[in-house]
This record gives sequence, structure tokens and C-alpha cells, in this order.
Amino acid sequence: MLAIMIRLVASLTFFISLIAVSTPAHPFDSGNLGVAQGGPFDPVSGPQPPAKRPDAPQLAPYVPTPQDVVDRMLALADVKKGELVIDLGCGDGRIPITAAKTYGARGFGVDIDPLRIAEANANAKAAKVEHLVTFSLQDAMKTDVSKANVVTTYLLSASNLKLRPILTRQLARGARIVAHTFSMGDWPPAKVDTFTDVEGRSRTLYLYIADGKVRQ
Repeated sequence: MLAIMIRLVASLTFFISLIAVSTPAHPFDSGNLGVAQGGPFDPVSGPQPPAKRPDAPQLAPYVPTPQDVVDRMLALADVKKGELVIDLGCGDGRIPITAAKTYGARGFGVDIDPLRIAEANANAKAAKVEHLVTFSLQDAMKTDVSKANVVTTYLLSASNLKLRPILTRQLARGARIVAHTFSMGDWPPAKVDTFTDVEGRSRTLYLYIADGKVRQ
């Protein structure tokens, strides 16, 4: 009788172990807290998105540029095949992706939000231009733009003023800057393009040409 009971206990233990092995861990199990969805876990609201880079200032709120405005910005910059277009605050990557897809340019975008970078990479893959564009989670203020032919921004006026000495110091003569809505302060633009977008909103784009003079 004792032998039978021992065999039953052994069988039951084995059966329980099989269930434990075959059942996948729930993403909210205690061993996975803080990992689900790539961010920290809040017991009330659930998994949280990855945090933005704490060492980088937010130069503007995230407001996607409409596609027709993107097209107009790149046309104003007179982008050519093989040129390097750098977008400071790239969001979902639409400017570098459009530059690559429409003009055959190379694109590089930076943003401090990991969700935007992930979205940009996914969009580049969907557009089949991932061989031409790169996105990086980094501070726009610390981005090397010295090899850029074109730099695009949709940042606040104060942010553009912070970037102005960096851009004018690093960019080669003839490199173009296109600023959406907000200008570069008292630096006279080479051209201003004001138009109404497809949604009926007034838009203004500013084109600047680097001339070797550093503007503080």
C-alpha cells in the first residue's frame, strides 16, 4: 500500500512539473515586471513605455509634419540623389524616409523618444529604404551635422537659436537648412515659402544657406 502511495505522489509531482514547463510565463508575472512592453510596470495602469532620454532637452513637443509639408520642405531644400539629409527631431522618420524614397538621398534622423525611433525604423522598413536611412536615439544638440547637405527642423524658436551656432559652425558652405514654422532669429533666410497645406492651414518654411559664418 505504501509503495502504491509513493508511486502516486511521484506521478502527480511529475504531472505538475510538466504543466509548469509547458505554460508560458505571463508578461506581468513577478519575474517579468518592468520588462513587458519594454518599460517599467505600474500595478495600476500596467506596463509603461520606455522613458525618453533624461540627459537630452525636449526642444519641441512632438507634432508630426503633414506629408505635403514634408514634400515642400525637401523641394525647397533642392535635395539631390546621394545627398545626406539630417532631421533633428525626426519623430516617425517621415522626412528622411521621403528624402530617400523620392530623391534617392541618404537620411539620418535623431530623436530623444525611443518609441519614435522604433516607429521610424518600422516605417523605413515598410518603405523599403532601410538601406538608405538611419535613426538614432540621441540629443539633437549633440548631433554631428558636419557631413549633412541638408538639415531640417520643426523646433521651437528658442531651440532653433540654440542650434544656430552649432549648425553654422559645423555645416560646410552651401549646405541648406529648412526650418518649419519657426525661423533662426535674426539670420535672414535665403528664401521664405508661405503656403496653405492640404488641411487649409497656413505654413511657413525658411531656407538658410550655410556660408561659413558662425552665428551665435
